[in-house]
Parts: sequence; structure tokens; C-alpha cells
Amino acid sequence: MTPIVLRSGIGALLRGDSQADRVVPPTGFTARLTVFAAAAMAFLAVCALAVSVASARLAERWSGALDGSATIRITAPQDQQAAQVAATLRVLETTPGILTFRALSDEDMSGLLVPWLGDGLDLSALPVPGMIELSTEADFDPTGLRLRLSGEVPGAVLDDHGRWRAPLAKAAGRLWWGSWAAAVVVFAALAAMVTLAAQAALAANAQVIAVLRLVGATDNYIALAFVRRFTLRALTGGLVGMVLAVAALALVPSRATGVGLLTDLGFSGGSWLLPLIVPVVSGGVALVATARAAQSTLRNLT
Repeated sequence: MTPIVLRSGIGALLRGDSQADRVVPPTGFTARLTVFAAAAMAFLAVCALAVSVASARLAERWSGALDGSATIRITAPQDQQAAQVAATLRVLETTPGILTFRALSDEDMSGLLVPWLGDGLDLSALPVPGMIELSTEADFDPTGLRLRLSGEVPGAVLDDHGRWRAPLAKAAGRLWWGSWAAAVVVFAALAAMVTLAAQAALAANAQVIAVLRLVGATDNYIALAFVRRFTLRALTGGLVGMVLAVAALALVPSRATGVGLLTDLGFSGGSWLLPLIVPVVSGGVALVATARAAQSTLRNLT
């Protein structure tokens, strides 16, 4: 019956049939359950899509922040550190693929340590290594630079941020997949709830269905009435849930007011079109779920 409903019933689904619609109760427990379930699931689905978009944006921002940059750490006795920093700078002057480089001063190092150790640091009492930051081009060869440093400045260690970038990208990728998986679970739960509501409505109207069969109504005609009513209910609930979710996401602080995932949660640009697919998917899920429930229940009522 499901293929028949989907193939021959789309026109009837859109036009409606006042006589057939009387078979399905317009109000009651199943009506409220369907609308509420569709609205709640649509809200959760939009939030899941927002997390997916935010995680992709976060991964791009993290990767962009680390891409094209590197640091060199010089660990040496205090009386030799300045000489090794100077030797490292000379190596960088003749290394291709480097745009800019500079050695961090004591003030710069102190500023980096403030979040961890507080203000008023006396770096002379700490074995702080020398640091050089550099920006690189696409043709930069970190392996070649490491070989040169190991031969000319043994105390210098290059960090091209690869070990930081890969875990961050992997974590963001897992978050992206996890949010889409959550959306799939949400729609699966909606399908289960609509199926239960449709079966309950069909069972409650068993006597009406029996009378309709006696006067010549086909099971496809009866099923279309339920499919249309439950699809419209799910579509209405999906629209309500989508609007509420978009309104809630609009209240989330922007990145200008903070940092992190939660302050950048939401849609931007063309991604604002994504929530529009949620009510459509909700209606489609309800259509298929109701058609299958009608097929099973009407067979049992025979």
C-alpha cells in the first residue's frame, strides 16, 4: 500500500477530500501527540544541524589559526641561550618558504605565562626557553629546516603545529558526524511516534472503517485520509519547532561577545536555508510512517 499511496495519492494528498477526512478525528490525543512530537523533534533536529554547521566552522577557524605558522623553541643554558637564538635567526634568514620571523622578548614570554602563573613573573628565576615565531608559505619544508637546526643549533626544536591541528580537526569532524547522527535518530523517533499515533487512530476508528468498506471504499482511499491528516499535522508541528529553534539560536551570543563553540552556535549565510528542510523531512517521515502503519493496521482489521 505504501508505494500506491506515494505514487497515486500525491494529488489527493494535496487536494484533500472532505468526505475521507471525516474518517480521521480532527482533534484528540493522536492529533496533539503528532503535532507536539513533530514540533519537539524539529526543534532538536534544527539544533543538531546548528551544531553540525558550527563544528565545521570551528574546525575551519582552528585550522586557519594554526595554518601557515610555526614556532621554534631553543633550550640551552642561560649563558648560551642568546647565542643559540641568534644562530637560529641566521638559519631562518636563508631558509626558503618563510615569510616573517621574530624572537619573543621577555615581555612577550611573560604575557604568555600570565594565564598560568599570574602577574609579576621574574623570568630570570625560571628556566624559560627562547622562543621564535614565524609565518610560512605553502612551499615551506619543515623537515628540511629541522635537519638544518639539528646540525647548526642542536638546542632548537621546530613545532609546525601539526600535532595540534590534527586532533582539533579530528574532534571537530567527529562532532560534525555526531550531530548528523543525532538528526537521524531524531527523525527515527518521530517516525516511531507517528506510527504509534496512526495505529491508535486507525484502531479507534475500526467501526467507521468497516462501514466504509461495506459501502465500497477501498483501503487505499481510507489510508489516504490518514496519511494526509497525519502528514499535515507533522508538517505543521515541524514548522512550529523550526521557528522556535531558529528564534532560540538567534539569542545565542555571537563570536564577538566570546570565544568557543557555544558563542558561535548557529547558522550564517546560505546555511540559514538548512532549517527549511526540517519541516519537509518531518512531513515526509510522517507520510511514509503513516502509510506503512495504515497498511499493517488495515490488513489486521480485515
